[in-house]
Amino acid sequence: MSNASLFERAQQSIPGGVNSPVRAFRAVGGTPRFIARAEGAYLWDAEGKRYIDYIGSWGPMILGHGHPAVLEAVQKAVREGFSFGAPTEREIELAEEILKLVPSAQQVRLVSSGTEAAMSAIRLARGFTGRPKLIKFEGCYHGHADALLVKAGSGLATFGHPTSAGVPPEVVQHTIVLPFNDIAALEQAFETHGTELACVMIEPIAGNMNFVRTQVPFMRRLRELCTEHRALLVFDEVMTGFRVALGGAQSVYAKAIPGFAPDLSVFGKVIGGGMPLAAFAGPREVMRHLAPLGPVYQAGTLSGNPVATACGLETLRQIQRPGFFEALTASTRTLVDGLVAAARDAGVPLVGDSEGGMFGFFFADALPQDYNVVMATDKERFNRFFHAMLDRGVYLAPALYEAGFVSAAHTAADIEATIEAAREALRS
Repeated sequence: MSNASLFERAQQSIPGGVNSPVRAFRAVGGTPRFIARAEGAYLWDAEGKRYIDYIGSWGPMILGHGHPAVLEAVQKAVREGFSFGAPTEREIELAEEILKLVPSAQQVRLVSSGTEAAMSAIRLARGFTGRPKLIKFEGCYHGHADALLVKAGSGLATFGHPTSAGVPPEVVQHTIVLPFNDIAALEQAFETHGTELACVMIEPIAGNMNFVRTQVPFMRRLRELCTEHRALLVFDEVMTGFRVALGGAQSVYAKAIPGFAPDLSVFGKVIGGGMPLAAFAGPREVMRHLAPLGPVYQAGTLSGNPVATACGLETLRQIQRPGFFEALTASTRTLVDGLVAAARDAGVPLVGDSEGGMFGFFFADALPQDYNVVMATDKERFNRFFHAMLDRGVYLAPALYEAGFVSAAHTAADIEATIEAAREALRS
């Protein structure tokens, strides 16, 4: 079997040949790699070629693929039963582990996907506040719920228009989209709509326009305005949670902004360790509005699945080992610094940034601060670089607009091999 033949076959039974759009390589061109197996920091495709993996299942594989302790926990759980549709002790253990690491939250509800967690958090915010409107930011992705599939129009604070067919305009009439890191637009939106705002949802470090940080002054002002207008600040930490730091991105901002905390937090990816599992969490006074205690309905047959919770729980325990994040942060920084140096030696404009085990780079002279600047970076050069790296056995995200991920399984030799591949690719 070849990747090409599998892709041709897949397109007959699966729309576009893939079950999530970015996997189709439409942004970069070429044939997607069909993965046969993975171990540690590596993937092997259907043709037997090995790649150093910087996707990590889009973030969850922080320990690398097939970590022995996680495998043991999952195998034990599988023997006990796949799914019960009833409570288990492990759900409590995972919830307690999350709450131990996230001081802003007192209770947590487990679900099966980041999309489900984000849409449920918004419903909860609306139910708690009794208000209809929400703010999101251009370039931030919070899953494919209808109310979140919007983009900004003209002006500083415009109501969204659907960016997907099948989403009626009236569904997004209460969604306001603002430019990322723009304090003036933020203040205008609160001045105009403050009494109607249920929440503001933000990726603290946006991972779906590559890697773009929320600037500290912007985050500080956002927290002030939410408090002043009694709107909930919802942190979407599906990517950043337990990935950029043990306490998530909110712990990074708490170091820069005394007393900082979001009102609700959305988690995914790492807390499932590669299994379909996500969560949203917050203070007891907000979470008690969820059914069965309160009037905000949310349910899921596979929520808290016993195999998924076993995988996530062991992953969270492993990343709390002494020195884990210090080592992961150092490896990721070495990679980014190496890529920047390789580009500089080749006379190619490239900038990069990282936090914990998450990173991004742009073919540009300066790090972008918003979506429009990201869109103006050199896409064609990225596409050429992507394929040159793929040919050299390095698997990067197949789109300019996606962040990358390093795992604890990446060795110094893996990082150096990646940098050397980049040197060759950038000169070609």
